[in-house]
Amino acid sequence: MLSNNDILKKLRVALSLKNDDIIEILALTDFKITKGALGDLFRHPDHEGYEEAGNQILRHFLNGLIIYKRGKLEEPKKGLRDEDDEKEEIKTPISKNKK
Repeated sequence: MLSNNDILKKLRVALSLKNDDIIEILALTDFKITKGALGDLFRHPDHEGYEEAGNQILRHFLNGLIIYKRGKLEEPKKGLRDEDDEKEEIKTPISKNKK
């Protein structure tokens, strides 16, 4: 099974990201990390400085990657509706069955 560290490593290679890019991506979700701490995540598991990446850092990285690649989602303005978006009222005929 892949660890969070393995996932981060594979995404870094697949997307050709440098450590500065990853720090920038994490900053998009207000997650701050130093270059040294980031380097600890990418060390070999047997190295004494190795740190295991938790779910939080992976979650922030993935959310930041979305923003980095496609930008922030704009929230729709409340109270304004386009005429095209308004639903048409459907009128059903009332049938009167007399017995």
